Amino acid sequence: MRLIVARCSVDYSGRLNTHLPLATRLIMIKADGTVAFHRDIQHAPLNWMSPPCTLTVEQPDAESASAGVIEHWRVTHAKTGDALLVRIYDVLHDSAHELGVDPGLQKDGVEADLQRLLAEQVDVIDPHATLVRREFPTAIGPVDLLLRNPDGGTIAVEVKRRGDIDGVEQLTRYLELLNRDPHLAPVAGVFAAQEIKPQAKVLAGDRGIRCVTLDYEGMKGTESGAPRLF
Repeated sequence: MRLIVARCSVDYSGRLNTHLPLATRLIMIKADGTVAFHRDIQHAPLNWMSPPCTLTVEQPDAESASAGVIEHWRVTHAKTGDALLVRIYDVLHDSAHELGVDPGLQKDGVEADLQRLLAEQVDVIDPHATLVRREFPTAIGPVDLLLRNPDGGTIAVEVKRRGDIDGVEQLTRYLELLNRDPHLAPVAGVFAAQEIKPQAKVLAGDRGIRCVTLDYEGMKGTESGAPRLF
């Protein structure tokens, strides 16, 4: 992982256009190609590009150079063509670190129970789907549930107690990898949680991922109620 603290501005062009004005930010470039821009508050990045993407460094044009820009970084998504133009004004810190293999997030009791219950009640996701396996292994970590889609292909399910945009991003990475396997593709995504934040629902919809809100007590059989689909 490469960590850069720099004064920069960021312009995104693609399905919409956004602009981050000049400020000092932490830029994270991960081993899988993810590029993310963070500020000193909140855990979620201000903007990011998920893999597969490429980063090229260019000399600034005359107009940018006269404004104090020392480098242009161009980050382009290989599939969608979406792009980030990063104008670097000053680099305060730049370091690279080898983090090694991460064991992954250890789920708490409720989240682990949700996964187990959902594996036993896959009709919550699709009344005709069948379970392939729990913790389906991939090169970047296990998918919580992999289901066989009756219409062909498979369904990857990410299970959370509270669903936020980080969980959607995690599932997006799984889907990008799983869809490269012709034995599994096409792979649809389902983000399942007891509570899903509005921002996560918007991002999931943009990524073509279906959200399912889970009734934990109902699934345990202690209360009546059916999961609600969004």
